[in-house]
Amino acid sequence: MLVGYVSDESYLALADVLLEFRQGGQTLAIVRSTPRGAVEVDLEPGEYLVTLVKPGFGSKHSRITLDPQRPHQFRMLSDGLLGYVWPRAVQTGERSEFRVHATEPYRLSLWRYGWKREFVKLLGWFDEHGPRATMQILPDGDFTQTGVEWNRVGYGNNPHHTQFVVGPERAGLYYLHAKGERTGTFFSFPWVVAPQEPKSEIAVLASTNTWLAYNNFGGRSNYVNAARLPDTPIVNARQDLARYTQAASFNEWGSPDQEYRPLSFERPEIGNVVQEDEEVTDPIAGRLSCGMAPAEWRLLGWLEREGFSYDYYSESHLHYGQLDLDRYRVLMISVHPEYWSRQMYLRVKDWVWNEGGRLVYLGGNGLNCEVEFLDGGRLRFKTHLAPATGGGMGMPDPLNSDRFLESRMHRTLESEACLLGVVCTETGIMTAAPYRVLQEDHWAFEGTGLKNGDCFGEQSLQERVPGGASGHETDKRSPHSPPGTVLLAKGTNCDEGGAELVCYETSSGGGVFSAGSITYVPCLLVDDVISRITSNVLTRFLKPRSLLGRKM
Repeated sequence: MLVGYVSDESYLALADVLLEFRQGGQTLAIVRSTPRGAVEVDLEPGEYLVTLVKPGFGSKHSRITLDPQRPHQFRMLSDGLLGYVWPRAVQTGERSEFRVHATEPYRLSLWRYGWKREFVKLLGWFDEHGPRATMQILPDGDFTQTGVEWNRVGYGNNPHHTQFVVGPERAGLYYLHAKGERTGTFFSFPWVVAPQEPKSEIAVLASTNTWLAYNNFGGRSNYVNAARLPDTPIVNARQDLARYTQAASFNEWGSPDQEYRPLSFERPEIGNVVQEDEEVTDPIAGRLSCGMAPAEWRLLGWLEREGFSYDYYSESHLHYGQLDLDRYRVLMISVHPEYWSRQMYLRVKDWVWNEGGRLVYLGGNGLNCEVEFLDGGRLRFKTHLAPATGGGMGMPDPLNSDRFLESRMHRTLESEACLLGVVCTETGIMTAAPYRVLQEDHWAFEGTGLKNGDCFGEQSLQERVPGGASGHETDKRSPHSPPGTVLLAKGTNCDEGGAELVCYETSSGGGVFSAGSITYVPCLLVDDVISRITSNVLTRFLKPRSLLGRKM
């Protein structure tokens, strides 16, 4: 009788796991899982204590109710080094708990990431008297919805052994570095520390919702098994995952919004690691790193190198009102801020259009999809997309086939071009190239010496899609771009797919500058023209409204 399946932290099937079923203090069966991870045993329905053992994985006990109609999903955690802080974002003086999985003693330290990678302090060495007692335990089932809940089992017995770190006085992007004593294995994990009170005129927003969307720890992200985990674990991704077996690029997003289960922030982020000796001017290695915190770090490093003071926030700070836009002149978003809540979007739009706020958007495919913040640090993604063509980024309106929706945000709220001036399209995707100047007399190009037709943005630290500042995913103007949106430059990507560098002003004295490209920020530190243009934008946007000319 099939009673369940065994899988690892990626929802990959585990074969040859040894399982012992006990009831009433007696062993009733000992079995091994099949190549599909299936557990088959002849037992009566009821309550059992199941012990699971497999070399290379943490042994565990699970208490289950055996029901042949509902196979149990056993989950096992592979040996290694992982970690995260909870909560993921705090304000200075608030504390987070660090939750680390290790099968050897490890050293933990705190670092701040700006122009320099600064050592803050040693948090200590961590080990325990019991064997493998710093090993964490995965919950059974789909913990992508609830979080891994580490530091729960066996951590409440000694009040003197705490694992907390207090947010430093200086806001910014921090990383905790964990390193194994015997193997030298290294893992790092980010921590957003915001100020209690504004200290600068620039607020920089970390794209923390995007970090979650791409995190597939547990077998689900907004890109893999987006709606729910399948009934059986994965044996071969290319053969078993809908992302690869069904036609069309966006088949993962074909279901109605209500069918998408939430995703929890409370999981390790494998794609958000910075390497132990990585510096801000190093190339950005890896696939996910080029669109997440390691890439966003390059903006923070550039700001500090150029002498622009900033405060740092997570997107949850904006959503819940801890980021008070009224106390800032400039808000900066960067790299790939794809997922925003309705509250975030409407607040920023009101600030720009009615309160004179200035938004600097140095990313691509931004604000493309609405999310809902749920309790317990979770998001629900309103990610339904049914394009008319396999690679389309928009779709016909389900209620009016004559109306075209430019994005998922357009389907649930409005086109993000109404705020950003641009919206992502499929042309130019996964290519990168320099921009070409179209408005040489614009103030953004002051001091660059550029003329119409000149190209800029050739040097880049981006290694996933190298080639220039216009790339990876690119945004363009649309019929929903505000009147007066000025096209300053356009990427030279193939098929007219280049990002459109635009800006516009509002009657309240607000303004928006949009780069429309994921690869723009990785050029800041190594391309002098990209650096000068961005500096011109910030210098102008930081001026009081009364000193700004009318021409944007």
